[in-house]
Amino acid sequence: MATVVMEQIGRLFINVQQLRQIPQLLESAFPTLPCTVKLSDVPWVFRERHIHTGYRQPDLSWRYYFLTLFQRHNETLNVWTHLLAALIILVKWQEISETVDFLRDPHAQPLFIVLLAAFTYLSFSALAHLLSAKSELSYYTFYFLDYVGVAVYQYGSALAHYYYAIEKELHTTVQGFFLPAAAFLAWLTCFGCCYGKYASPELPKLVLKLFQVVPSALAYCLDISPVVHRIYSCYQEGCSDPMVTYHFYHVLFFLISAYFFCCPHPESLFPGKCDFIGQGHQIFHVFVVVCTLVQIEALRTDFTVRRPLYERLHGDLAHDAVALFIFTACCSALTAFYVRQRVRASLHEKEEAGTSAFAFSHPVMSVLCVNHFHCWSIRFESWKKEKAASDLLLVCFFFFV
Repeated sequence: MATVVMEQIGRLFINVQQLRQIPQLLESAFPTLPCTVKLSDVPWVFRERHIHTGYRQPDLSWRYYFLTLFQRHNETLNVWTHLLAALIILVKWQEISETVDFLRDPHAQPLFIVLLAAFTYLSFSALAHLLSAKSELSYYTFYFLDYVGVAVYQYGSALAHYYYAIEKELHTTVQGFFLPAAAFLAWLTCFGCCYGKYASPELPKLVLKLFQVVPSALAYCLDISPVVHRIYSCYQEGCSDPMVTYHFYHVLFFLISAYFFCCPHPESLFPGKCDFIGQGHQIFHVFVVVCTLVQIEALRTDFTVRRPLYERLHGDLAHDAVALFIFTACCSALTAFYVRQRVRASLHEKEEAGTSAFAFSHPVMSVLCVNHFHCWSIRFESWKKEKAASDLLLVCFFFFV
């Protein structure tokens, strides 16, 4: 008996020794990350107004930026708010798929698209805030990807509102142009945001905001019109539809989030005090997540309750709407890729300019580089003209398409 007890005590002692090694194992798995730096220690492209500290150092390994998911920096909350929301969307997707046949029911396809679009914009946004600090090219690349997600979600929301939330009176008025206009405005939002980000060094802050906000505002006004019309009609007729309340809060939460997106509050009132928590963009993230979750809950119920109405209104529209969704996503992705190529060329030209400047500062190399610098100046002026022409052609091409 004593031998058995001693064996048990020995095993317990071994287990305790193993438990003591857990912190060391965790430390080896998550090594100490470099400290965050101040505003003055990062290039201008990474700097945010009124945010003085909490920036991550650029030009480190990709592993470092993935591990900063668990580090305290000025993008941590922006990453986690949308990452957790994307996981919630996946859970809701699984829950809805248990009662809805997305493959065989064509009327369920708009619901599938809005779920896919919501997951896309949330996950792309989380990636942008997590990985954009790697380099200037990464910064533009991941935020352009974020804008593709925004465009996809705009069209997905427009389709779901048009399909499930619209009333018969408004459907008669807008059925000929609603979805094509929603697709065009979704692409225009992607283009405006990408081009505004690309040209931001040359544009005033107001013009930059116009590039980003005006297309989004136009798209939202169209996308939300079926919901607003339904809310208005309900209150005019004194109806008791509980989903109207959901749609009302969906609109309210979005408007609040839009305010915090456009206005850098409260960090503009307390510069340097909201570097890690309390930024307007973080508040924007929270409200837009709540808005999305309320929206999906309302559309999920509308899908079940209003089926006789939308089956009669839309007929075989679902397949065409899905094709237009794919087309919009492809156009937005190609636009983002094109503008990224322009950014890459611009950064390459800047690197060449830096190399030339270094050569001029060297007494031996300065004479040899005069002709090279003259040729580079001519190429740069030519490139600027080609850039303006190609940008104009891009806009015209997609407009006529």
